[in-house]
Amino acid sequence: MIVIMSVLNELFAKNLPRQIAPGAFLFHRDEPVGQMFMVEEGEIRLIRHQADGDEVILQRAFSGDLLAEASLFSVRYHCDAVAAGPGMVRALPKSSFLAALQTDMNLATVWAQRLAQEVQRARLRSEIISLKTVAQRLDAWLAWNGDIPSKGEWRALAFEIAVSPEALYREMAKRRKPQ
Repeated sequence: MIVIMSVLNELFAKNLPRQIAPGAFLFHRDEPVGQMFMVEEGEIRLIRHQADGDEVILQRAFSGDLLAEASLFSVRYHCDAVAAGPGMVRALPKSSFLAALQTDMNLATVWAQRLAQEVQRARLRSEIISLKTVAQRLDAWLAWNGDIPSKGEWRALAFEIAVSPEALYREMAKRRKPQ
């Protein structure tokens, strides 16, 4: 993972970081894909809005993460990218990223490794959200991620395992009670 990030960091480091305010959009659904983004600081979320108004978080990108990797081969973005809090990103023109992939075999290999890891994460999340109960989903998430996150991150965890925050809070309360 360190090699992957160092190669990608080197590519993005050529461009100055840009501050992102909480709630600010990097891009909107249906806008043309013109840039690739790497998160320097903070959290950027890829969000798709459902017909009923609910939001689905497709990706939570943190420091060192690339945002919307699949967009590299898309004409338009398929979701919105919004800052969860204050942050900083670096942008690289899509055309520059594609040119670098075509001329740098090391970068192409690193990129393929990165995408494979993202496929593994997506499959894991799909497996977790296929489970029936909140307890099963939380247990599966914990099996792969370790400890329960701090209380301030429970809401994000609820969205990640596709349950309501209230349902997750109830499950957490059950686990704190002595049996």
